[in-house]
Amino acid sequence: MEHNWFFPPHEGIRLGDLAVALGAELADAAHADRVVRNVSPVSRAKEGDLCYILSRKMRAELETSEATAILCDAALASLVPSHIAVLLSKRPHTAFAIAGAMLHPAAMRPGVTTSDSTGISPAAFVDPAARLEAGVVVEPMAVIGKGAEIGEGTRIGPGVIIGADVRIGRNCTIAAGATLQCALVGNEVIIHPGARIGQDGFGYAPGLKPGMIKIVQIGRVIIQDHVEIGSNTTIDRGTMDDTVIGEGTKIDNQVQVGHNVRIGRHCGIVSGVGIAGSTRIGDGVMIGGASGINGHITIGDGVQIAAMSGVVGDIPPGERYGGIPARPMRDFLRDVAEMALRSSARDKKKGSKDD
Repeated sequence: MEHNWFFPPHEGIRLGDLAVALGAELADAAHADRVVRNVSPVSRAKEGDLCYILSRKMRAELETSEATAILCDAALASLVPSHIAVLLSKRPHTAFAIAGAMLHPAAMRPGVTTSDSTGISPAAFVDPAARLEAGVVVEPMAVIGKGAEIGEGTRIGPGVIIGADVRIGRNCTIAAGATLQCALVGNEVIIHPGARIGQDGFGYAPGLKPGMIKIVQIGRVIIQDHVEIGSNTTIDRGTMDDTVIGEGTKIDNQVQVGHNVRIGRHCGIVSGVGIAGSTRIGDGVMIGGASGINGHITIGDGVQIAAMSGVVGDIPPGERYGGIPARPMRDFLRDVAEMALRSSARDKKKGSKDD
């Protein structure tokens, strides 16, 4: 791949220093003064690149790799050619994530769009009744509404609309084209381009004549600290209660979170998930891509839901579910195996008749 000017190499970190920062161990102390500047997949790594491996499937790619260093578990260290330094870690994936943030800090948040990345752009509109702490950056064409409050170190990207009385904490990034209304946002929150936060939820009552009557939505969206929300994700405000996204939760692109949903701390929700209104999701829940979650149900702490599942009822804490309708993973896998056997038997029967 050609040189990436979007995320240029770091000026360099010694492997000895990197090992200390990661809580890793250099397999050979003589490699302590080698320097890494970039992260790369094993297959195309060059001098100065840091890579990681998690399984023996990488053996063939390692043989031709020109990486400076590899992060891996001690059980895989023997696979690494002698010319490549080895950083030993019990959690190499986690260590690599930390190293990547050190080598490419600018890639950890949506980037600055304009050359002037300080202060309030003259091409932005900030209502006189809004209150911005020192160090807030507002890029061109952004609109900050009446009574909005934004904390120190937060950056508002181009074309962002912050509604009246919205509160945003410190060191947040609200990227291009996002809109926030009726929302309270904590510290260190990242909201990616095009996200829609705080619009009214989907609620209607049967009309006296054919048709539906809109139900008023007067709740809020509360986003706690260290949350990340992906591009074009929508989070509706509550009807009369609040929609809540718990601390440390990460939400992928194009996710729909309905009104009154409460998501716990440190959850992971992958692209294409739809969560219907008034669902309660516990802490540490992982939901695979394109899954649909029924409304007014409870998903317990630590639950894992496979991709493309349809969850129609409560799930107890710690369970692993999959399928449509979602059921315990052992039942889902058994059903899949039985269907495969039946399909194979039908094909064999059909083949014998053809003969």
